[in-house]
Amino acid sequence: MTAPNIPNFFRDPELKSKILFTLLCLAIYRVGAHIATPGVNVGVLADFMQNQAGQTLFGVYDLFVGGGLSRATVLALGIMPYISASIIFQLAGAVFPTVDKLQKEEDGRKKITQWTRYLTVALGLGQAYGFAIFIESLNAIAMGSVWGFRMLTVLTLTTGAVFIMWLGEQITERGIGNGMSLLIFFSIMEGMVPGFFQTIGFLQTGIITPVRLVVLIAVMVLVIAGVISMTVAARRIPIQIPRKVMGRGRIREGQKTFIPIRINSAGVMPIIFAQSLIIVPGTLAAFTTVPWLRGFADVFAPGTAAYYSTYGVLIIFFTYFYTSIIFNPVDLAENLKKQGGFIPGVKPGAATADYIDEVLSRVTLPGALFLTLIALLPFWVFDAFNVPFSFGGTGLLIVVGVGLDTWIQMQQHLHLRHYDDFMKQGRVKFRGRRRYM
Repeated sequence: MTAPNIPNFFRDPELKSKILFTLLCLAIYRVGAHIATPGVNVGVLADFMQNQAGQTLFGVYDLFVGGGLSRATVLALGIMPYISASIIFQLAGAVFPTVDKLQKEEDGRKKITQWTRYLTVALGLGQAYGFAIFIESLNAIAMGSVWGFRMLTVLTLTTGAVFIMWLGEQITERGIGNGMSLLIFFSIMEGMVPGFFQTIGFLQTGIITPVRLVVLIAVMVLVIAGVISMTVAARRIPIQIPRKVMGRGRIREGQKTFIPIRINSAGVMPIIFAQSLIIVPGTLAAFTTVPWLRGFADVFAPGTAAYYSTYGVLIIFFTYFYTSIIFNPVDLAENLKKQGGFIPGVKPGAATADYIDEVLSRVTLPGALFLTLIALLPFWVFDAFNVPFSFGGTGLLIVVGVGLDTWIQMQQHLHLRHYDDFMKQGRVKFRGRRRYM
């Protein structure tokens, strides 16, 4: 069956309603991302955030919320409190056996989901209060009472964070795709669109020549193609399931399958962790006048050799670190042993776990090097072409990954609907007779 095109998605009533519901939720999210928080002088905040993109914690945070932080909107915290809470419990599963046990049970996963919501509210309260203090440090308060401003800001931003969490869950349950990921996807896309129009303006004014623009477009296409290839690439470990006697002389046929180990199992998380650490000196220097701290921040400023080398090493380290957390070869080998499956030429149990771990370590290295290249590419492009937007690094991986995942889910929905119709309308022969399904 050929891959469906875009018009096919709207011919299925159920899928059409899911897509329209998702678009409605995203539209509500983007409208809320432009409603300013009361009591904030947005002009002062925008002037400060203008040169912070990718250099301080505020610039990175602003990328994931689609500019909501620089505009001081009611949804300025975005989905980040919920994402942070989810990561905390994911990491806790690798440290605390009790949490790991809950993650493997259905009732336990529901309990962790509830705990994640509570932690989201707590993180939202803390981040909202920190944002209020940050606004005060910029003298950007547009109301008289300081404590009144703090209470209003905390209430407004925390409510916005809880609303976004609820909106993302609604998209996941009643729409198409992962709601949390789609909210970040559209936030990043909204930040990229003005850069494209600004580039066209640079071309008209002669700041960027047509030759450079063509080269830039070619680089963008190659980078996007590389990201897609590395996102779906996987190393397949063959698995053999032996034949089993089912009773009354019946024997179940042996099966051959495989375990797909993705080259980029860690996704975008290593870049996020590395970026969160590398921007600490710049963030501290933005709020202090200590000479040695400012000098330390200058050494690790974007564009320096120390910044590039440290950033790359951190990405490689966190790639192996995060992969070891989300992928447990021992559990995989035990589950395979319980099912009666085995890897040809490898003994079940500990030997299988060691083999999978060895393959995972080898596959992770090219994935880590690829993430490093994608993270550093925007800086090199900025220096070479002087473009006002980034198309690499964290944002590009999220956009491509979420786009592929959503597209695959829509295709799977159409395929499932096609097979359901086939089973209802088709005719299947049993023992020489035709039976209608």
